[in-house]
Amino acid sequence: MASRAPSDDVTLTFGGNATTLLRIGGFTLLTDPNFLHRGQRAYLGKGLWTKRLTEPALLPTQLPVLDSILLSHLHADHWDRIATRTLDKDTPVVTTPSAAAALGRRGFRSTLDLRPWQRHELTRDGETLRITSVPGVHGPGPMAKVLPPVMGSVLELVRGGEVSWRGYISGDTIFRPWLSEVLQRCGPLDVLIPHLGGTRALGVTVTMDGRQGADLVELLEPPVTVPVHFDDYDRFKSPLGDFVREVAERRAPGEIRTVVRGETISLRP
Repeated sequence: MASRAPSDDVTLTFGGNATTLLRIGGFTLLTDPNFLHRGQRAYLGKGLWTKRLTEPALLPTQLPVLDSILLSHLHADHWDRIATRTLDKDTPVVTTPSAAAALGRRGFRSTLDLRPWQRHELTRDGETLRITSVPGVHGPGPMAKVLPPVMGSVLELVRGGEVSWRGYISGDTIFRPWLSEVLQRCGPLDVLIPHLGGTRALGVTVTMDGRQGADLVELLEPPVTVPVHFDDYDRFKSPLGDFVREVAERRAPGEIRTVVRGETISLRP
């Protein structure tokens, strides 16, 4: 079970892997729903599988009413068969065009496909949650043809016409210097949530390892970084300690705010 939330209007509850429950002002979002249990396997396509090593800390029966689901890409460790079976098919899902089409075929009726730098907004009671799709590269070179398209997301809470909080979730991308465009297009961040793990597929690293994660922190200079996606599956080859050590050795800017499965933390600097 998740711990009691801090008295804050922007929080994250960590369910494991890239699954988080975000409460941003009056809005509630679920990211990359993955409910497989320890020992179960997720299919990654092209004959690739990965086995879960941990238990999820969030289950479908524990979820509140959701304003939206945010999906970085359609891999079974980010959207699994349990999610397809149990999640409300009328809940809006913000994702890539290819994932939106696939989920539509599975019966989800409110998919929203965003191309790079496109925006979607939720508005309620004088607040707006702005979601901007950020391009990502899941696999370099030929791996781009094997792995599905992936997106990161910039989330902005807008009150009175002003952005009161801004966070960036990287999605399953490897590091690229052009990710600095996040700052150029959206402005400075309050929080960075990188997908780490150094995932290996066909001998290639397809998510950021500790070194690449530290590169991203140096590039974007967030006040707070909350790492996720680092130890739940057997294809992860770069544990969280690699990232924490690399950031400390470089004296990279900001605070690393780690979160354990089931814990709720503030996302305010």
